[in-house]
Amino acid sequence: MSLYIPKQYRAKLVPEVMEQAIKMIKDRFQLELAAALDLRRVTAPLFVLSGTGINDDLNGVERAVSFPIKDMDGRKAEVVHSLAKWKRMKLGAYGIAPGYGLYTDMNAIRADEELDNLHSLYVDQWDWERTITAEDRNLEFLKMIVTKIYGVYQKMEREIYRIYPHITPVLPETIRFIQSEDLLEQYPTLSPRERENEAAKKYGAIFVIGIGGALSDGKKHDGRAPDYDDWTTPTPGGYKGLNGDIIFWNPVLESAFEVSSMGIRVDKTALLRQLELEGCPERKELAFHKALLEDRIPLSIGGGIGQSRACMFLLRCAHIGEVQSSIWPESQIAECEKHNIYLK
Repeated sequence: MSLYIPKQYRAKLVPEVMEQAIKMIKDRFQLELAAALDLRRVTAPLFVLSGTGINDDLNGVERAVSFPIKDMDGRKAEVVHSLAKWKRMKLGAYGIAPGYGLYTDMNAIRADEELDNLHSLYVDQWDWERTITAEDRNLEFLKMIVTKIYGVYQKMEREIYRIYPHITPVLPETIRFIQSEDLLEQYPTLSPRERENEAAKKYGAIFVIGIGGALSDGKKHDGRAPDYDDWTTPTPGGYKGLNGDIIFWNPVLESAFEVSSMGIRVDKTALLRQLELEGCPERKELAFHKALLEDRIPLSIGGGIGQSRACMFLLRCAHIGEVQSSIWPESQIAECEKHNIYLK
């Protein structure tokens, strides 16, 4: 999205109180998430070695920020995009049983982001991963986990209201599950982003299922790398995909607002199928992919939850730069200041 300026905007909290609220959300949210999903915290890397297949490609085109390591003969390291594969490897390394998992603070740099209300060069997420069984690889299990995460957001919204009663809750009682193919059928003339806007505005909170594969019109709802989320496994009703996005209606920005990308991860069959579909079968020779194909990595479900996005939504901010420090174009800083939006 391009820069959006809400009419007559005023921050709900003054800067010093805003900082206290951000800390409270970041402290409390992770504890609620860990309790809801039976997760334990681990320490995460800021960078990984290039050429191992551990870093994530997101939509497959983003450049990783990289640097040579002097003490390793110039071997290249790259700042993580996310930790989907790394987390799954840690589940195996720690021997975490099905039904339990881990989470971590993930910090990343995404140099190719288009900077606007929602997107920053700096990414801070709670990345989580949970071991599952083969029997858990189904749509109902995915929906159960999504509902638990949604419950955490509802708890946090109520807590914000308790402390700051002028910030009233807006999330509906339940989250609506919608197939990306059904969104296309309902709004065939709209873009994927516009479809999400319509559905989020209608229901308040949605989970769009099946993101990464081509829909009936031959186009993707959105891109996904082929080697972490499963977006090809058939599901009841003739659909495909065991992944999706949690999206809220944002009353400040008057638009759909993605708060989490998540899903059941690929098994061996889905990995090989998706590598072929994306034209990169050679990846199966990389360290992560070989470990998965050799059953040295457990089946899992996982995702990322934006920390700054959570703060931005819960505190009704107009720009992510109100809740995190980053770099912004001078023109954007000036335009925001004209409308009482002050970027850190």
